[in-house]
Amino acid sequence: MADGVAYEELGDARNAPLGDGDAAAHAMFEQRKAARRVAVPTDDVLVRQRLREHDEPMTLFGEREPDRRARLLQVMMEQGTVGKKSRIEEESSDSDEEEFYTEGSAALLAARRTIAAFFPVQRREAAAPLTDVAAVRRAVLEPLKSYTSLGSQVGGERPISMVRFAPNAQLLATGSWSGKAALWDVPSAAPRQQYAAHEDRVSGLAWHPQATLTQSPHALNLATGGGDNTVCLWSLESERALRRLHGHEARVARIAFHPQGGYLASASFDGTWRLWDVERGEELLLQEGHSKEVYAVDFQCDGALLASGGLDAIGRVWDCRTGRTAMVLDGHAREILSVAFAPNAYQVATASGDDTVRIWDLRQLRSIYTIPAHRSSVADVRFFAAGDERPPVPPAWAAAMDVDTEARAASAEPAARAVPRSGMYLATAGYDGLVKLWSADDWQLLATLAGDSGKVMSVDISADGQYLASGEWARTFKLWGSL
Repeated sequence: MADGVAYEELGDARNAPLGDGDAAAHAMFEQRKAARRVAVPTDDVLVRQRLREHDEPMTLFGEREPDRRARLLQVMMEQGTVGKKSRIEEESSDSDEEEFYTEGSAALLAARRTIAAFFPVQRREAAAPLTDVAAVRRAVLEPLKSYTSLGSQVGGERPISMVRFAPNAQLLATGSWSGKAALWDVPSAAPRQQYAAHEDRVSGLAWHPQATLTQSPHALNLATGGGDNTVCLWSLESERALRRLHGHEARVARIAFHPQGGYLASASFDGTWRLWDVERGEELLLQEGHSKEVYAVDFQCDGALLASGGLDAIGRVWDCRTGRTAMVLDGHAREILSVAFAPNAYQVATASGDDTVRIWDLRQLRSIYTIPAHRSSVADVRFFAAGDERPPVPPAWAAAMDVDTEARAASAEPAARAVPRSGMYLATAGYDGLVKLWSADDWQLLATLAGDSGKVMSVDISADGQYLASGEWARTFKLWGSL
């Protein structure tokens, strides 16, 4: 009966009315949650017009465009005009629907048809006995528990913001707040190449899917995004950029190549993400949908979907074939700093400033697990994707990618019959100075790697599974592995 009394007392406490302080905190939380759902215009002209209609100054001294949008959102929340259209918007629209579409270009239509032609690879579930599955799982996860620092290298004059392994696992690319990017040999960490990439910090770094594999060293192998609002495309042989992509109106954050290699997505502080044709240097799509800066993007391995995460604490999954939103990732209490598709193609991980990583299931359209990952902001999250388990390239794409389809299919065949190793674990980097490894079936902690250089800004796993790299606030990057 004592348990029953305690339960009743707990129930009474839960049903008790909120105090004044609790009610105010609850109201403030609900107001912030509602603010994240508000779609503020990204066109600075419309933002200024809306501010004028609210009897507010169109601009303040030293105010940037993102700051102006944030001020408009605050004014709309205070005056209770959220969801109401401006006079100009009412005059230019005959419909009361909030959703709208802008007619795309012929190039965008062609790109969507090309992406749609990249049919999802039919994955065969492993028919191996559970004992074999357990053996492979143990072989992959057990060595992670003995990971230690293999060495540290000064990588720049300012914090190392990004680290990414090349597809062949023999090179590591780093990006720095100094605006420079560099290539390093693995595991010696000897310098290979340096790029004077941007006038401001490097925030995004991505390898072409076929870089260091079938891609020529003189062709496009690497891309960077920076605080000077541009995306730069690089070869492995020259310190001069092959091309610079202009269009964003504010800092470019994370970037990602489409699996086909001909397209690249870039997230930006101008509140949009954009899709580019890297061969032509042409902007194909300007996508709105976030109420604040867009910080992170990642493509599904099948190429059909893209996930974006913003400083509005909202993530979205987009169908690249239609341009529609496939799922809204609403659950974080603070900004999303990194997104990553799992190799199984139906799970997405989002890392946030609320110290957690959420796992989302596209089949269930909901969050299935929350990992209490770090004691401070989670800066990066990455799944392990084995390089020898890449699916064969569809014939329609082989010509464009200059890939020997039969050779790739043959090399992928043994992996298809075996128990897949890809996606068995993920790595996170935190501002608490730690790198952590987590199993991807029960989401339990496998290993904690502690450095001595303060915040960890980025993390990545090599395609051969032998190494882990971390970029750090103290201008260094570290390689981790088993001795």
